[in-house]
Amino acid sequence: MIFIFTNVLLSFGEYNEAVLLYNMKTPIFYLLCLSMLFSCKSEHTLTFEPLTFKSETCANCPRISITIPKALGKNKISETINTALEEEIISLLIYDDEIEVASIQKAIASFKKGFHELQELYTDETSIWEATINGVVSYEDASIITIELNTYLFTGGAHGYIAVQFLNFDKKRGSELENEQLFIKKDDFQKYAEDQFRSQENISQDRPINDTGFMFDNNSFYLPENIGYTKEGLKLIYNQYEVASYADGLIELVLPYDEIKKYLILGIVKE
Repeated sequence: MIFIFTNVLLSFGEYNEAVLLYNMKTPIFYLLCLSMLFSCKSEHTLTFEPLTFKSETCANCPRISITIPKALGKNKISETINTALEEEIISLLIYDDEIEVASIQKAIASFKKGFHELQELYTDETSIWEATINGVVSYEDASIITIELNTYLFTGGAHGYIAVQFLNFDKKRGSELENEQLFIKKDDFQKYAEDQFRSQENISQDRPINDTGFMFDNNSFYLPENIGYTKEGLKLIYNQYEVASYADGLIELVLPYDEIKKYLILGIVKE
């Protein structure tokens, strides 16, 4: 039994191939290996379940579909994530800012109320309001977890509004991170991001940032409100109207971690 367990511990390179292949035939070795591999991979991973809200289906009802990850477990980081997500959904759906809304269900009711009130005021208004919100875990390691919210809202007019929002969390402290808390020297990171943005959008370094049609305030580059960790790198997203017209859609810049790790307060922990 000691011999078998030793082989399990040393199976990742310290035992020769012949002994490894022999012991892999044993059920005990196989089960222990699976257990060890699973433990290593899931050691820093939070557990989630989908939380879904859908409106009733009728001819004159706003269409609402919300699916977000709900963090399981009674710990600080899970509570922080769930609270932040709930608050974000409420802020997206709330129709009357003067009314205090404390749950997603009540926010949905507020959204429906707003739609029906508009229908009563403008009886010829036939547009059905819509709210579709989907949340996913875009990145997670031992220190950081990021939730990405993809939103489509339509409350009348020529077109709806599409937006992406990132919520970043410090897992060890169990707290949500503001953008300023992501960087060691934000000004240095912003200068680097501007250089990369100019390169991506073919804007010469000696020309104003709005030279090709962007709409940065005061013709000066600034970071977007939505910055989040993803598997591809740190993603910067300017939502519609933020620095460009509606027709331009989302403006996205992805910066590889190997190139920006010196700017990040929380280092990336690779699996």
